[in-house]
Amino acid sequence: MRDTTDRRPQHPVRARLARVGAALAVLAGALVGVTTLSGAAAAATQGPCDLYAAGGTPCVAAHSTTRALYAGYGGPLYQVRRASDGATRNIGPLSTGGYADAAAQDAFCAGTSCVITVIYDQSGKGNHLTQAPAGGAAPGPDNLANATAAPVTVNGHAAYGVYIAPGTGYRNDHTSGIATGDQPEGMYAVLDGTHYDAGCCFDYGNAETSNTDTGNGHMEAVYFGSIKVWGSGTGNGPWVMADQENGLFSGLSTGYNANDPSVSHRFLTAMVKGAPNQWAIRAADAQTGSLSTYYSGARPNAAGYNPMHKEGAIILGIGGDNSDSSDGTFYEGVMTAGYPTDATENAVQANVAAAGYRTSAPAGAVAPGSRVSLQATTACCTSDYLRHDDADTKVVLSRITASSPATDKADASWIVHTGLANSACLSFESANSAGHYLRHFDFELYLDPNDGTSQFAQDATFCPGGGNSGKGYSFQSANYPDKYLRHYAYTGYLASFGGSNAWDATGLWNDDTSWLVDPSWG
Repeated sequence: MRDTTDRRPQHPVRARLARVGAALAVLAGALVGVTTLSGAAAAATQGPCDLYAAGGTPCVAAHSTTRALYAGYGGPLYQVRRASDGATRNIGPLSTGGYADAAAQDAFCAGTSCVITVIYDQSGKGNHLTQAPAGGAAPGPDNLANATAAPVTVNGHAAYGVYIAPGTGYRNDHTSGIATGDQPEGMYAVLDGTHYDAGCCFDYGNAETSNTDTGNGHMEAVYFGSIKVWGSGTGNGPWVMADQENGLFSGLSTGYNANDPSVSHRFLTAMVKGAPNQWAIRAADAQTGSLSTYYSGARPNAAGYNPMHKEGAIILGIGGDNSDSSDGTFYEGVMTAGYPTDATENAVQANVAAAGYRTSAPAGAVAPGSRVSLQATTACCTSDYLRHDDADTKVVLSRITASSPATDKADASWIVHTGLANSACLSFESANSAGHYLRHFDFELYLDPNDGTSQFAQDATFCPGGGNSGKGYSFQSANYPDKYLRHYAYTGYLASFGGSNAWDATGLWNDDTSWLVDPSWG
């Protein structure tokens, strides 16, 4: 689906009833679908795809960089490629049915950066996702995701999601078993509910095989974001909607649907399913919640959607025509043959919640009210700290030691506050210049007085997470979520991985965006 704005009959009742008993039976199993950890890698007793199979709607695509989606799966989850020599490595689960071996990735990518080149299909159908080619809306190939930009833990095990920045996308145009025409299917994705934008289109699901917009009803995919061009729900977004091509639908027709709420869960389960003249949207907090149904009913009432004309390609992070201007983070998702019952989906959601998705941050959180200094972790600069420059308002990196002048120590000291624009994030006030905060402007870092505006608050708010290099913390911009605090040539910047500015260079990006949080020098 292409964003042209300026900004960047019901399925048969008999078949349905035949599956209800089986789906109800697996619901109880889903509640104990993940065993208690004992040792390095406890495995799931049932995975989401085991539950779908028990409900009569087996997975025909199963993608995850965090865990196995079948209790019996022990093959590769994804592949990474490192920048230093172009070598690749498959990353699998720690044990059959278990969690991703993030330590293997960390060891392979140490001292360099890595991107995710393949997300393997665990269903056995061979529907692997690789770098998306050019399409009707954008040239290609698309960028590949930085392999360390979305760290999480799953039942206490470190793992990495797929961090989609604008221009990034994955696709498979030559699939097996994916629904075509008006065939029934279901799908879900576990996403970062705080990472989104109003671009087009952060999708996961069924799309055109030609990489072009071939008309209404030629797609069926989960969409997550805040764009309002075609449809919306309550509040300002983001919303879970269905991309059915030439329309992001939150209900029967394009436009507003009062039953589709804005969601803000850190981890979000988003589901879409469709059958002849029937489709539904369901969603939940992936950590604790039960599924809510935002829409269930007839196909959109515009021409081309009944019957549907699905083509069977699979996309991640882009629209069907390679519209690639959206942000998002993906952890796991599947597509099924057949229209899953609500009971089966409820069992899957219970399994997702039991998987224990949590944010990944070092022990000892950066607490509001504390005084800290931010130490570089790159090998060149481990005695250097982020400080403001007394000669101007720029923020730079310079050496600070016990023998440094008191003024230099104070310049490298910060008072931590609850984020000015987001209470879940942080802002840093200078310890020796009251009311002046670390902020970005034109993607460079400055120390400026708080002028009380919403723009300043956003520019001065940073969200902490585990260090992109595996050390310390990384600090993500609240209003440019694909960009992080980085030092480059001893100057402070806000940098994305492989963007258009010199300081977006991929070399040493993971190290340059990772910081140790020390007691303040002054």
